[in-house]
Amino acid sequence: MKTKEEYINNLAAELKDWSAQIDLLTAKTENAAAHVRVKYIEELNDLHAKQQKAVEKMKELEEDGGDAWETVKVTADKVWDDLRLGLASATSKFE
Repeated sequence: MKTKEEYINNLAAELKDWSAQIDLLTAKTENAAAHVRVKYIEELNDLHAKQQKAVEKMKELEEDGGDAWETVKVTADKVWDDLRLGLASATSKFE
């Protein structure tokens, strides 16, 4: 089982990688045709909302300890899964 610090560091690394991927998708959107751009922008808005939720959850993880840590960890896993799936879905649509 990972320690709290290891867990947070792992999530931070994933979030950094995913942020870079979202930035690439944003650049692709800027170069897309107008009729496709609207659809891409909707996808990106959804991804940015999920990304923001992950950032907020990361702060919560860093601040909580004890029993609260375990509860926050469970919800963090759900937030990360949601962002992971959203990014995979958006990436496939942008190809």
